[in-house]
Amino acid sequence: MGNVREGPSMLNGDKVVLRPVRERDLAAFIDAHTEISNRGEFFPLGVQPEPVLRRHYAETGFWERDEGTLLIWNRDDVMVGHIEFFRPVSYWDAYELSYQLYGQEHAGQGYTTEAVRLLVDYLLGAKKVNRISLVVVPENAPSRRIAEKCGFQLEGTARGAFFNGGRSVDVLIYSLLRDDPRPWRKPDLLERRSAPVL
Repeated sequence: MGNVREGPSMLNGDKVVLRPVRERDLAAFIDAHTEISNRGEFFPLGVQPEPVLRRHYAETGFWERDEGTLLIWNRDDVMVGHIEFFRPVSYWDAYELSYQLYGQEHAGQGYTTEAVRLLVDYLLGAKKVNRISLVVVPENAPSRRIAEKCGFQLEGTARGAFFNGGRSVDVLIYSLLRDDPRPWRKPDLLERRSAPVL
């Protein structure tokens, strides 16, 4: 499980902390993953069996070079969801993010927005990747707002690209490039970091 150490030990925000899945979190993570009611209306309904998840965790700790899962914890130390990154297409210079909250009581708290911002900053700081994308069902207004608040640009619609709820549905493709503004970061801080050292 040396791969786990390569990931962030902790990403801290005002509302949430992101951290890798630890051994003591595994049972709760598996329970949350397999609880279909946590999926909401728009998250894919497919689940992986517990032995597959446990084997994958034993081999990788859910953290590899080009994909990883971080748990989202609120400031009351409650596991409220997870966020993950992966390569959507092998030949793209890109990662896609996916996230899930473990219950409607956690929605509307700003947890996911902050988790996206923290993971974007981490990925663009630690990985040589130029593009991060979000794929959102058009009817998923909360995720569309998250994309917009995090500075992602709407690129277009992929027709019939996503199967969920017994039907193929369109999805919206949002992206954020390395050089795009990140609304949560102060412009003067970015300029100072990018200014040449004389």
